[in-house]
Amino acid sequence: MILEIANMEILSHKHEEFEGAIKNAVETVLSTAKGFNSFQLQHCIEDPNKYTLLIHWDTLEDHTVTFRESELFPLWRSHIEAFFASKPEVNHWSSVFVIKA
Repeated sequence: MILEIANMEILSHKHEEFEGAIKNAVETVLSTAKGFNSFQLQHCIEDPNKYTLLIHWDTLEDHTVTFRESELFPLWRSHIEAFFASKPEVNHWSSVFVIKA
């Protein structure tokens, strides 16, 4: 499993609208994608215009090839792109280890 981390800055007057739009986009579009496992939205405390998306995929190719080259990707972006103040930064991560309390 891999973790996609997308850091983004959202227009300052659009936070609540963005949160609703991305929740809808996850429920109606992203959740139907092959290899999708989970989604988490984080909101920065120090800079309220910044959000981080944490998306777990089965494989890197499920995100970078299967999803991004499908009809789902432009649909996903159409739900959220209008809220971006700048282009999101997206990276993919593999887990080394996890320690839980």
